[in-house]
Parts: sequence; structure tokens; C-alpha cells
Amino acid sequence: MQTKFRRHQKVKLLSPALSEDTEFYSDEEVQIKAGQTGEINVILPNGRYHVKISDKKGNTIAYVVMDEENLKDLEDG
Repeated sequence: MQTKFRRHQKVKLLSPALSEDTEFYSDEEVQIKAGQTGEINVILPNGRYHVKISDKKGNTIAYVVMDEENLKDLEDG
């Protein structure tokens, strides 16, 4: 399977995450919005991406499942 992104690659969310595709890492639930940045954690067998979302301090706040077309590469020149 060809994938656009690789593990640990920095990405930007182009759309908000669906609540059913969001797994909060802490007790605090925050809204995951378009424009937030994250890092590819796992490439799932169905071709979707498990993305780690961190706060400004670098603490993990959530993991979201996103489709390739809803992500933008931040490492691309």
C-alpha cells in the first residue's frame, strides 16, 4: 500500500477531527480543530493515519484517526 505520509512525520489537520475518531490522552477533553498540528503515530491497515496531537508545551492531549486528504505535510519545503 502506497501512503503519502510516514511515521513520526509532522502534519497539519485540514479538517476538524470527528468525535468518534478521537481518543483523549488525558481526562481533559479539548476540541481538535482544523489547523492544529500533530505527528503521524501509526499508519493503519485501512490506509488512514493515527495522529498524535500535542499542546504547545509538547504534552500529548489526544490521538485522532484521519484520512490522507485531511492532512498536510509540514516538512515539505
